[in-house]
Amino acid sequence: MPLSLTVLGTASPHPGPGRPCSGYLLRGGGAEVWVDAGPGTFAQLQRHTDPARLTAIWISHVHADHTADLLAAVYAFAFGGMTPPAPVPVYAPADLPRRLAGFFGRPDAGFLRGILDFRPLHDGHEARHWNLRLSARAVVHDVEAYGLRAECQGSVLAYSGDSGPCDALAELARRADVFLCEADLDIHREGEHQVHLTPEDAAAWGKGARELLLTHVGPALSRESAAERAAAVFGDRVAAAREGDVLTF
Repeated sequence: MPLSLTVLGTASPHPGPGRPCSGYLLRGGGAEVWVDAGPGTFAQLQRHTDPARLTAIWISHVHADHTADLLAAVYAFAFGGMTPPAPVPVYAPADLPRRLAGFFGRPDAGFLRGILDFRPLHDGHEARHWNLRLSARAVVHDVEAYGLRAECQGSVLAYSGDSGPCDALAELARRADVFLCEADLDIHREGEHQVHLTPEDAAAWGKGARELLLTHVGPALSRESAAERAAAVFGDRVAAAREGDVLTF
C-alpha cells in the first residue's frame, strides 16, 4: 500500500458546517493511522475506513480542536459495536490520558485499557507499523506539542501539528514530498509569544519540501488568500487542504 493522506478536517479553532477541525487519515505499508482527532473528524473517518481497523492514533497536542473526537471514538469502541480486535496504540503527549479520564470523572485512564493503549511521545520518538515509520519532533506551542514525519516505501509526509516558528519545522520538512503545515495567523502581533504560523512562516520553514499543503487556516484568513501569500515565498507548489482531499504519494 503506497503512502496516502485523506483530509478529514482543517478548521481552526472550531468546526464549521462541513468543515471539522484538524484530522487526517494516513495510510501506508498496510497501516491506517488517524492523525489528530479534532471535533467532527470521527464521523468523517467512517466515510473512509472502519475505525475498528485503525492501526494507531497519533495526536500532536492536547488542545480540544485536535483531540475532542477521541471521546466519540471511546463511545464507538466501547458501546457502538466498533470494538477493535486489540487496544489501539495512541501516540500522544503524556497528559492526554489524564485529560480524557477527567471527562468521565475518573482519576486515570486505566478503565480504557481494553480499547486504547496510550504511548507517550517525546522528541525523537519513533514507531513502526509494518512498512510505515512515524517519527516525532518537539515543536514550539503553548503546550507540549509535536510534529510528525511519516515515511513509507521512499515517500515522506511531514506535518507541523500546531507550532510557532522553530528549527524543528525545517527538519521535518527537509526532503519531504509534502509538508502539511498550519497557517493559523494573519500576522504576528508584537510582544505575543508566537505559537502559530502565518502563511509566510509556513512557506519559509517548509522550503525543504517538494510541495506545501496548508491546513488549520485561522478565521482571519481564507484558504485562498493563505495559499496566495505562501506561494509568494514558497513558489507555485502550494495548495490549501480541503475536506475529502486524498493525496497519494
